[in-house]
Amino acid sequence: MASARNLVGETATGNEKGRVLTMGDEEKAKEDDSPSAKRAKFERFPLTRWELAAALGVFFVFSAGLFCIYLTMPAAEYGKLKVPRTVSDLRLLKDNLAIYANEYPAQFILGYCSTYIFMQTFMIPGTIFMSLLAGALFGVVRGLFLVVFNATAGASSCFFLSKLIGRPLVNWLWPEKLRFFQAEIAKRRDKLLNYMLFLRVTPTLPNLFINLASAIVDIPFHIFFLATLLGLIPASYITVRAGLALGDLKSVKDLYDFKTLSVLFLIGSISIFPTLLKRKRIYE
Repeated sequence: MASARNLVGETATGNEKGRVLTMGDEEKAKEDDSPSAKRAKFERFPLTRWELAAALGVFFVFSAGLFCIYLTMPAAEYGKLKVPRTVSDLRLLKDNLAIYANEYPAQFILGYCSTYIFMQTFMIPGTIFMSLLAGALFGVVRGLFLVVFNATAGASSCFFLSKLIGRPLVNWLWPEKLRFFQAEIAKRRDKLLNYMLFLRVTPTLPNLFINLASAIVDIPFHIFFLATLLGLIPASYITVRAGLALGDLKSVKDLYDFKTLSVLFLIGSISIFPTLLKRKRIYE
């Protein structure tokens, strides 16, 4: 009887401990979900010292190269040169650069390409204004070639930079979006190029996120490169062509109205049509 009572007592004690542990886990979970805990988690910088040092080292090398290129360029009124942030800034910049681009075309293109690739590599906002500037200064054909070349080169640099330090950064900034992207990529491994073309043509996911996340979810570089090179052509054409009429453009938002977005999604749908057709045949 004593042993039975001890067994019952031990069981009761074990149950009480279990309830205490459960209550403790619940309280801990509530603490983790509290606004202050979430804020602290978000404010915690994701990169280690070595990763941060590597990122700063790459940034310094690119910056030094860009600075050396600018030193070799002919003299100009540098006070009037700045990265445009509005359409008004772009009009002023275009007027200041038109004569310079005509007098020193090779040096100007070198400086333009270096700046564009630098901005694209390190995710600096403003490349859409650079694309408009290409249309305003070089016309549709040459402007489109320059924009697609620079955007692809910059995205490729960003891809390899993400291989170096991107995983903790993307997990920190877009954890849910990354999980969604990884699941979609896993489902479409057999037709990955078609899916990447669809993402590049349409504004389904931001190009910044695609550049950073593609290396993390193990998209082969040749597929990333080809999808970027071909998929950026439609949107780049729209932007470069708009650069020919900067006077009529009031805001960057005017570039992508409902009609333009519909055309982009139509082109994107054509790129994934083979995938949909294959699925239909499998189900049949």
